[in-house]
Amino acid sequence: MSLLLLDRAREGHAHFHLEDGSPACRYGESPELIPSRRPEPGEQYRFHFDMSKCIGCRCCEVACSEQNDNPIERNWRRVGEIEGGAYPFTQRFYLSMGCNHCVDAACLRGCPVDAYRKDAVTGLVLHSADTCIGCQYCVWNCSYGVPQYNPERGVVGKCDLCHNRLSDGLAPACAAACPESAIRIEIVNIQQWRQDYLAADAPGLPSAHDSISTTRITVPDDTPPDTGRVDTQRIQPEPPHGPLVFMLVLTQLAVGACTVLWWLDAAGASQGLGRSALAAFAVAAVSLSASLLHLGRPVYAWRALRGWRRSWLSREILGLSTFAGVASVFAAMLYFQVPGRGVIGLVTVLAGALGIFCSARLYMVNARPAWNSRQTAAEFYATALLLGPLFVRGLGIADLRSLRYAAIGGAAAQLLVQSLRFLRLARSDQFELRASAILLSGRFQTPFLLRLGVLIAAGIVLPLVEAGGPAAVLTLLLAVFGECLGRWLFFVSVVPKNIAAAFTTTSRRAA
Repeated sequence: MSLLLLDRAREGHAHFHLEDGSPACRYGESPELIPSRRPEPGEQYRFHFDMSKCIGCRCCEVACSEQNDNPIERNWRRVGEIEGGAYPFTQRFYLSMGCNHCVDAACLRGCPVDAYRKDAVTGLVLHSADTCIGCQYCVWNCSYGVPQYNPERGVVGKCDLCHNRLSDGLAPACAAACPESAIRIEIVNIQQWRQDYLAADAPGLPSAHDSISTTRITVPDDTPPDTGRVDTQRIQPEPPHGPLVFMLVLTQLAVGACTVLWWLDAAGASQGLGRSALAAFAVAAVSLSASLLHLGRPVYAWRALRGWRRSWLSREILGLSTFAGVASVFAAMLYFQVPGRGVIGLVTVLAGALGIFCSARLYMVNARPAWNSRQTAAEFYATALLLGPLFVRGLGIADLRSLRYAAIGGAAAQLLVQSLRFLRLARSDQFELRASAILLSGRFQTPFLLRLGVLIAAGIVLPLVEAGGPAAVLTLLLAVFGECLGRWLFFVSVVPKNIAAAFTTTSRRAA
């Protein structure tokens, strides 16, 4: 791949030149860009961005992409725009942000495979592409949108403060390229910064409280108090994550079905329960297998169990895998009418409930405000309550009135959750929540209304009027379609926290 700036320098272009054998940013020779010493124990490197100096030229973006061989649409350093004031005294400022190398890095905490680490000497948050499996959970966890997924390689990448250049006594590419010296590297005492990190906050940025960003930002003294992001009218949907839609809905269906079958067996029913339990286990197994398609490097999926002590993704995998394993034993015991199956059935139900909780907890992160609510867990459990009874009825095992009422209860709970969730989004003063409501009521208005209509039809009306048989199968299929549509909206309508984007850019999202 040709590097434009390097090529021009080699061709003797008047505005570009190569460094000689004595780099200009060696320790002690350029203290305005990098410190003259290494961090001591309890210290780390950090960025200092002076907003009063930045002119928005984006030299830092170009230099970063050149240094890391990134395509134009994948910027590990980004320049955003903020403005404030009232005509005719309006002002515009720029934000240049890379990785903040946070004290309590959310990307590191959430990674299930330990692909992130805090360097013991420099304090930088470093990412190992060799270890990464491309689950993208760190992307969801970071409030600044720093980790970026590379679909060509199937892994995530991020700014590492050019730690290789620093080790050679060179300034990071972004700092070296800035014509105004608006980006510099400093050393910060971690304990002191924990106690007061107000200087990491600025207009157009999420709160530093989420992960204790170490980037120090100098805000101009004359910044108007109403200064904010300029990209609030360009709200773009997030990726739909199809394999996760499929996995979430069907695993919740399987948990609901196993719960119903355990209850029917305890109530004395026996005919066809074994076949139904085997079908429920098959649904869970297929959905868990299909979820591997979400990973950039599915061959290394086994690594995701490493982080079970702290990563909810690891716990989800462990919980749902345990459920599938116990469900297979429960299904076999039901099929052959083995005594003691009631206890195993109860364990299956509890494992399934725990798996659903882990699934919900996985999405309840600060960087995704629309997900970060108990309503996410309520939505997932309501899906199980709705689809479980409909699955058993669709297989023709039983058509008890209680199953109809259970499905109707699940549909009513889901309808209540969706209504309350939309009201919470629409009434919020937080940009990300309000933006999610705008997506649901604007760009996705038709699928959102269709989702509610299908929920009412398949979860309430049809269970009351249809008489079982083929009609029950159609009701089940319609309900599954409605829940898949709801989970698709769950993914595409979330607006993540992020730094302010530029006013005219078309390649970056507004949040």
